[in-house]
Amino acid sequence: MKYNSYFIYLILFNLFLAAQSDNITKSKINIYDYNAISISGDTIPMSIYKNKYILLVNVASKCGYTSQYEELQQLHELYHDRINILGFPSNDYFWQERGTNKEIELFCKRNYGVTFPMFAKIHVKGKNKHPIYNWLSDSDLNGWNDKQPSWNFFKYLIDKNGNLISFFPSKMSPLDSSITNYFTK
Repeated sequence: MKYNSYFIYLILFNLFLAAQSDNITKSKINIYDYNAISISGDTIPMSIYKNKYILLVNVASKCGYTSQYEELQQLHELYHDRINILGFPSNDYFWQERGTNKEIELFCKRNYGVTFPMFAKIHVKGKNKHPIYNWLSDSDLNGWNDKQPSWNFFKYLIDKNGNLISFFPSKMSPLDSSITNYFTK
């Protein structure tokens, strides 16, 4: 009987340590552990965006929400000292981003005056999902969220420490107070 209690305590203690180890691992992974290729082809470590909020948005040139580029640019101009807007073109939703990186860059500058960082076209869902979007939509990696983008212009908000803190649907304006309240307080 004495040994059975000892083994039960030992098993429970090991389970506790394993759970703590998982929590420690989860808390160490954040957006700063990743890189992405800029629209011009440079490797950009996400760590260059430390100490500001980050709004990651999967974008497309031929979407009903494409006009949000204008609002994203306004957000960038108004609050660039507090938040980084990062655009990730994707052709995952009804082929609404067919252009090359160069064509996408030109479209954004010509039509919306985009000056916030844009990245190379990626997949935001499926088996070829970019590692950043894998992190954004996997609770084992980000600590709480499993929601992947449901359409173009889906928004994820990252805090100043590189942790995912919220996401917003495509239809929500980037200038909505549900987003701006995080970094305008």
